[in-house]
Amino acid sequence: MPITTRVRRAVLLSFLACSSLYSESNYTLGEGFQVGELPLYIGGYFSMDYRNRDDEQRYRIDDIALLSYGGNNTLSYMLELEYKEFYVNTQNRSSTTVDRDTHLYVERLHLDYNINEHYRLRIGKYNSPIGFWNLMHINVLRETTSNPVASYILYPMFTSGANLTYTSFHTTSWSIDLIAQRGKAIDNGYNNYAINRHFGVGVTYENEDFTCKMSGGYFRNSERQNKRDLYYALVAAKYETDTYTIQTELGSQRSKKTTTTAYAGYVQAAYYFTERHVGVARLEGYDNRYVDESDRFVILGYTYRPLYPVALKSEYQWHTRYRENQLLFSLSVLF
Repeated sequence: MPITTRVRRAVLLSFLACSSLYSESNYTLGEGFQVGELPLYIGGYFSMDYRNRDDEQRYRIDDIALLSYGGNNTLSYMLELEYKEFYVNTQNRSSTTVDRDTHLYVERLHLDYNINEHYRLRIGKYNSPIGFWNLMHINVLRETTSNPVASYILYPMFTSGANLTYTSFHTTSWSIDLIAQRGKAIDNGYNNYAINRHFGVGVTYENEDFTCKMSGGYFRNSERQNKRDLYYALVAAKYETDTYTIQTELGSQRSKKTTTTAYAGYVQAAYYFTERHVGVARLEGYDNRYVDESDRFVILGYTYRPLYPVALKSEYQWHTRYRENQLLFSLSVLF
């Protein structure tokens, strides 16, 4: 039996076991169900959205995910299985199409070992520690329904291998991430690139409300029709207070012979009117020379959280590309 099949069956059995041990008193929405007195939690999330363009409407159940996590001060683990684009209904002036993807993907599966207060080793499939947005992959935790193009065009969103992190704690904080993958990935079906190699390094500087990150690396796209070696670099910065956050990321990508993406980046500002009401504005741009596509656009959005693990989001996008203007609504919940 393939390892991914065994993993999926194991987590489904864990959910069944959890239901018999669950008591209402020890459950908090967004934190998962604790299995007995063990340091083991079972949770999940889902999201659905609606998109309206000039000539098309789309209704989608995008994410249905199961989470299992837990551990102690030394060892911990994370398992995340997900249906992506589980149901997609697309309507235009002449037709309606319905697509379903009922495959259960392994999104994350990793073990963390805290060597000491400065070093942490992560083994398995994990979010590539690049920029800010890529570490907020769960829809409900983000302030907009859409993802910036820079977060999925430049580098692999997930890496299957090792991640060694060193953190220094003083009046300011420095951390260094080393990324290493050599060999077959854990479920390449859930990634923006199918890869069999990824090596990278990232440096993060934090000083009170300000954070700056610099990342660079190399990966090999292993798709049969599109095999190539790619190199990326990205700079990100964030200033965060109790009332607003300003965040930006800018990067580029190239192959051995040419520039594949000259630039991709965004600047986003979020203003917190209250804990429940957030206004968002984002300016984006990219120039993808590999497919000869570029765009610059503005996004204005609003997020309402009746509870923090529940998000109702809306946004409108104005694009320079023809017929790309769109209105988006979404509902997402973390259990």
